Amino acid sequence: MFKKRIWRHILIGSAWAITLGGLVVLMSFIEFKKAGVVCKDVKVYIPGNQYFIDREEVDNILKIHRHKLVGRKMDEIDIHNLEEKLKANPFIESAMVYADMDGVIRVKISQRQPVVRVMNQFDQNFYIDQNGLKIPLSDNFTARVIAANGYIDEIFGKKVDTLHTDIAKQILKAANFISRDSLWSAQVAQIYVNQNHEIELIPRVGTNRIMLGNADSLESKFANLYTFYKKAIPQVGWDRYKTINIKYGNQVVGVKSDNFKKDSLKAVARADSMKLKQDTSQIVN
Repeated sequence: MFKKRIWRHILIGSAWAITLGGLVVLMSFIEFKKAGVVCKDVKVYIPGNQYFIDREEVDNILKIHRHKLVGRKMDEIDIHNLEEKLKANPFIESAMVYADMDGVIRVKISQRQPVVRVMNQFDQNFYIDQNGLKIPLSDNFTARVIAANGYIDEIFGKKVDTLHTDIAKQILKAANFISRDSLWSAQVAQIYVNQNHEIELIPRVGTNRIMLGNADSLESKFANLYTFYKKAIPQVGWDRYKTINIKYGNQVVGVKSDNFKKDSLKAVARADSMKLKQDTSQIVN
């Protein structure tokens, strides 16, 4: 029994030694073959529909069109350095560069996805991406995202950076919610921050402003707004109110417009300061 155990350990050890030896030989063969391989081409893959970065820009970063890569031996090309050059671009979220045995360098790039475009109170323009990072505007591409302006004190230092102010984080939270809903992304044209650092929404339809306050309880606030649109607006029209206040969790308050026609007052007298409880059975997701 004892001898069987010894032989078993010997066989296992021999198998591991043979495997490791084979790997060493294989790696040596690969390195030997790689040493003789010349770069024949560079293939670039940029998924998505946001084009801050295009093939020409990648060419400029990697100097492909200057023949800095094609024609060189693969073992002379620093793949890691190529990745770092790409990652230094503010519009690139991640980059992967690798070479195959046929002499082709493959580049896969993931771009940053902006959620909102901000113009702060210091007249600085920048995007905030889905990861909450500030990124600059691009000369190549303008993202079709919701805009935010007003009394925004988030400063942009011309480089990729995290958000430092509460109001910027609130803006991102509201913009994320709006952009993910087809109804609200079609209805809300702009985010405005007033002097009290409260968020107002500028709709595409109507002349009113929607007082959001902060970005807490967004599901409830927008559900109340939907109910208000469905019950009150059909009776009085889009121009009845100059302000629709949804910043309070359990109600909607409509403030009359001074320019509203007097002959419409009877139909809407009961809605002057309207409080609506959420009717979840009538809310469309």
